[in-house]
Amino acid sequence: MKPKIVADTRLVVGEGTLWHAGEQKLYWLDIPNGSIYRYDPREGRHERIYAGEVIGGFTIQADGSLLLFMARGAVRTWKRGELSTVIEEIPEERETRFNDVIADPEGRVFCGTMSTPKRPGCLYRLGRDGKITRLLEGIGISNGLGFSPDRKRLYYTDSAKGEIYVFDYDNAGGTISNQRVLIRVPASEGEPDGLTVDAEGYLWSARWNGGCIVRFSPEGREVLRVELPARKVSCLTFGGMDCQDIYISTAGGDKRDEEGPGAGALFCLNLGIRGRAEFPSRVLC
Repeated sequence: MKPKIVADTRLVVGEGTLWHAGEQKLYWLDIPNGSIYRYDPREGRHERIYAGEVIGGFTIQADGSLLLFMARGAVRTWKRGELSTVIEEIPEERETRFNDVIADPEGRVFCGTMSTPKRPGCLYRLGRDGKITRLLEGIGISNGLGFSPDRKRLYYTDSAKGEIYVFDYDNAGGTISNQRVLIRVPASEGEPDGLTVDAEGYLWSARWNGGCIVRFSPEGREVLRVELPARKVSCLTFGGMDCQDIYISTAGGDKRDEEGPGAGALFCLNLGIRGRAEFPSRVLC
């Protein structure tokens, strides 16, 4: 099957697709416009449910609320239309924002930041108690993350370097070690962006400026490529009742003549491959 547009939103930077299992709905972002969108596949309808400060990534909390990772290192919860602050700011991140994030099996959150001309990006871990710890420095553009099904590996993307890394992951302490490059993407093929891992342990990577999503074996070998009518393919996640629907966000909706006829839209694709639900975060729950 070819990817089909399910929400023709024309977003500037559509990002952060995440399936809300409790609601059976798909959430995603338009980063520069500080907007959260929600798509209901049963009704075939989408809506903007939040507009405010810039949001770079989010997780779904165990209680069904959203945990928002924003500009200046701010972290807030959004529940029934009300915002509550977890972290007001990270002083070192005042000139930038969070980007992609992921909850781990215990409910902690790995969250990365964008670089600035004066300072590289970082990868942090937000604990369930609301305390944040810096794990990595020297990052170009912190991006897609995912866990192997056995919970022994963490995958992590640096888009600026065109690399996807694998770490040994300790679930008990939420620590990572033994960083190595798993996949290198040639600059001519765009940059690796959002990432997810299916039930078989294969990685799926969105390709910014590459117009496709790519499936890789756990050893880093490409096994499948699906083209989309948009150059800036930003993020993907599995959803639906059987977790076989792949939802894909794209950017460039304000420049469709340059970025492709589907730029900025939300797509859905079903290849009969089963995914896995992402873990809920449990920060201050």
